[in-house]
Amino acid sequence: MNENGVGIAAQSIWRFPAVLEQLSQDRTFVEVAEFAGNVSVELYKPVGEDTQTPHTKDELYIIASGNGQFTLGADELPFAEGDVIFVPAHAEHRFSSFSDDFSTWVVFFGPEKAAP
Repeated sequence: MNENGVGIAAQSIWRFPAVLEQLSQDRTFVEVAEFAGNVSVELYKPVGEDTQTPHTKDELYIIASGNGQFTLGADELPFAEGDVIFVPAHAEHRFSSFSDDFSTWVVFFGPEKAAP
């Protein structure tokens, strides 16, 4: 682990507070590790609104702090700290009405997938 508490692919632990300190109004995510090109780990903390678009890999969100609403396709679901959300590649999704302390680990995994 480096002096900021952020891991590299050869390491196995990342400290939430240290990674969270790297985020700001202008930097809403930080990639903390990538493994063999098939798995990457990020911390994401949108400010005000979530403007992300669909991704080409499957992903897991592991809610680190806060709560709000999550839209996946036509479904809107409440979420809170500790929840895990799966999103298949290319699915429309978005966090909304989230608390100011909201942040989530993001794990992208598997191969890139062609759009349906």
